[in-house]
Amino acid sequence: MYPFFRSLLFRLDPETAHHLTLQLMRLGSLEPIHSILRAIFSAPSRPVNVFGLTFKNPVGLAAGYDKDAVAIKGLSALGFGHIEVGTVTPKPQPGNPRPRVFRLPEDEAVINRMGFPGNGSAFVVGNLKRSNFRTFKPSNIVIGINIGKNKDTPNEEAVLDYLELLQCFASYADYLAINISSPNTVGLRQLQGRVALEGLLTQLHAQRRFEEKKLDKRLPLLVKLAPDLSENELDEAVDVILGTHMDGIIVTNTTSGARD
Repeated sequence: MYPFFRSLLFRLDPETAHHLTLQLMRLGSLEPIHSILRAIFSAPSRPVNVFGLTFKNPVGLAAGYDKDAVAIKGLSALGFGHIEVGTVTPKPQPGNPRPRVFRLPEDEAVINRMGFPGNGSAFVVGNLKRSNFRTFKPSNIVIGINIGKNKDTPNEEAVLDYLELLQCFASYADYLAINISSPNTVGLRQLQGRVALEGLLTQLHAQRRFEEKKLDKRLPLLVKLAPDLSENELDEAVDVILGTHMDGIIVTNTTSGARD
């Protein structure tokens, strides 16, 4: 059936197709559809233990598909080892003007210039609560939340956005991904520089420790880096990430350059 549905989706604008499939996945939260999907898409157990978490298998759904956690319960039935929601910003924002997603069928790829569109952190929290995600975890799925600053927040104040998001999602996430590397938010990648990155991650680590004590849980923090860093920039970023007690690195975000 896949070629048939693929041909139908390819008749639509790529962002419209994305939205349509996401809305269809919302139906997967309903019974008996949820149980049927779990049975169809059950995956073999191949546990991976990292960051103090156990992923039931190494295949997960990255951030970018379900930005607002609207279909998280349906997606949890598809056999993934983890689902990463987001990128979430504190306030709602429209993202870049459309069109902003472009298919490259010959490369089996897409160009993404979305710019963190979303309904903001309060909307996502509401969806997480409505999904009752703590009780739909018989699938033992790991939930990550990818966070980023609002477009109109200057870099000098970016830490306030990330601290707000950490506090907002500490009780919901199994881990948080610190997105400082999207090429589609002007100036965001400047936060990967040594001085800016050290200031940001130092404060996030301090806030994380406070939240962990309050919630009596561990909250891994991962940093998502760009693929376009020079070797020297990458070395400096890794040094800072290690020195500020982050738990890992997500490699990598979208490139801003062409690749052969």
